[in-house]
Amino acid sequence: AKSAARAGAAHGATWVAEEQTAGRGRRGHSWVSPPGEGLLFSVLLRLPCPPARVPPIALVAGLAVRDAVAAAAPGASIAIKWPNDVLVAGRKVAGILVEAITVGSRVEAVVVGIGINVHTRAFPDEIAERATSVALVASAACASSPPDRAAILAAVLHALDRDVHVVVARGLGLLRVRLEQADALRGQRIGNDGGDEGIASGIDDDGRLLVRRDDGVLTRWSAGEVHVVRPAAR
Repeated sequence: AKSAARAGAAHGATWVAEEQTAGRGRRGHSWVSPPGEGLLFSVLLRLPCPPARVPPIALVAGLAVRDAVAAAAPGASIAIKWPNDVLVAGRKVAGILVEAITVGSRVEAVVVGIGINVHTRAFPDEIAERATSVALVASAACASSPPDRAAILAAVLHALDRDVHVVVARGLGLLRVRLEQADALRGQRIGNDGGDEGIASGIDDDGRLLVRRDDGVLTRWSAGEVHVVRPAAR
C-alpha cells in the first residue's frame, strides 16, 4: 500500500490479504492470521491535512470496525480501547494501525491497516485469554448466520469513507456521542508505560485520551500503551 501510494494510487484503493504470517501492529507487535480466518486489509486515503489530524483517523476506523462487527453479531457489547483496539468483553477482536506518508509538513497519504479476527475459534495459548473473533461473538449472541468477511469489509469501508473527511476537516466533535458510547476505558483507572495513572475521562476532539490524575488535574495523553489498573489485593 505504501509503495502504491508513492506511485500515485488513488484514494480508497484497498488491499486484502488472505493470511498473515508477519503482520505488524503498533510498537512492533505482530499479528498472525491463518488462511481464511481473518479479515486483513489496508486502505489508502488521500487526505490533505496537517500531521496533527492523523491520530484521530484510528478512532474513526475503530468506530467503523465496531459498527461492522456489531452488525454481524447483533446484541453483543463491542467497545473501542483507545487508541486502536476493538474489544468484546475485554477481549480483542480487531486492531488498527495508521501510518502517514508525509512530504515536509504535509500529509501526502495515509495507510489504514486493519486486522479483524472473523472465523477463528482457537487462539495460541499466549493470547487465548485476550483475544476473540466475530464468529465466537456471533455464536454467543445467537446470530442467525455465520459472519461474512465480504459484508464486514464493505461495512467498514462505507463507514470509513462517510466519516473520515469530516474528522480530518473538523475533528472528532461530530462523532462525540458515538465515541462516548463505545469508549471501553471511560471511568476506569488506567496507567501508561511511563508510570502515569488516573481515571479515564473521555477522548477530546483531537483524539487524545483525557485522564484525571489523583490531584484533580485533567491531562491529555496523545500516545502510548494503556492498561487498566486493577485494585491491589488485600
